[in-house]
Amino acid sequence: MIKYPPHVVATAVVVACFSIPAAISAYPERPIRYIVPAAAGSGPDIIARILTAELGRQMGQQFVVDNRPGGAGTIGMDMMVRAAPDGHTIGFGTILTLAINRSVLAKLPYDPDRDLLPIVQYTSQPNLLAVTPSLPVKSVRELINYAKKNPGKLLYASGGNASSPHLSGELFKFMTGIDMVHVPYKGLVLAMTDLTQGRVQLMFGTLAAIAPAVKAGKLRGVAVTSPKRTPIFPELPTVAEAGVPGFEVVAWDGAIAPARVPKAVVARLNAEMNKALALASVREKLAGLGVEVVGGTSEQFAEHIRKESVKWAEVVKRAGVKVD
Repeated sequence: MIKYPPHVVATAVVVACFSIPAAISAYPERPIRYIVPAAAGSGPDIIARILTAELGRQMGQQFVVDNRPGGAGTIGMDMMVRAAPDGHTIGFGTILTLAINRSVLAKLPYDPDRDLLPIVQYTSQPNLLAVTPSLPVKSVRELINYAKKNPGKLLYASGGNASSPHLSGELFKFMTGIDMVHVPYKGLVLAMTDLTQGRVQLMFGTLAAIAPAVKAGKLRGVAVTSPKRTPIFPELPTVAEAGVPGFEVVAWDGAIAPARVPKAVVARLNAEMNKALALASVREKLAGLGVEVVGGTSEQFAEHIRKESVKWAEVVKRAGVKVD
């Protein structure tokens, strides 16, 4: 082993101590590309744009949202993990891309644990069970009874295979013993279009994406999938209290970065994002979407991802979910 003179070691330490903070203090040096693995107008896209607009003002650089839908979110995620780990390309992670995909996709082009760094959890939100207005059901019990009288005739939509809305439907089938057919779309926006027009009969959609259509009367809300009612639709019961005890699905999301991004950059982003999440204006917008602000440390988000991955692996196995 080479031994350097003491004065050389001391100089190296001093240079390192000053150069690293200097590099971080200059971050970001240019606009930040923010990859969202979902279509424009979807729940993830709406939440991402609320946060990135504020982050751009706080950090003095524009956050450019880059929508990359498809492949159950793998297209956008694969693009992000291959980006230079300098903090100028980060992304939006969801329950699908960070926890569910690893259990349902045989060939995942990225390893959530090896290739990604959690920055902060943004929100959590239930799914909302909604039906097309022409379907003659107004409650969970009526839906179950209708499905049992018409086995295999109900079509339920989702924004893609193995998504949280898809798993909500599969879990609902498993726990109620009904038979209905899954119709996957390339994004919730397309699914909602067919749902409002009656081409499919029901959907478990994220509140952020589906609430506006329910409020406008284009869809009929039936129940929410969280363990407690949501303030945005206090009149709607949970699926559990409406007749399916133990039913619970809560989606979540947050910011992520490619592996090997400097810890100091992750810490800076975490601080700025928590600051944005604490703003009354941001919280008001997110509350209007029916989502609950979470925030916290990157370590807390990493632990949440770990626990959810275990949970959904069990649900996928029990419900027999398979990607078409």
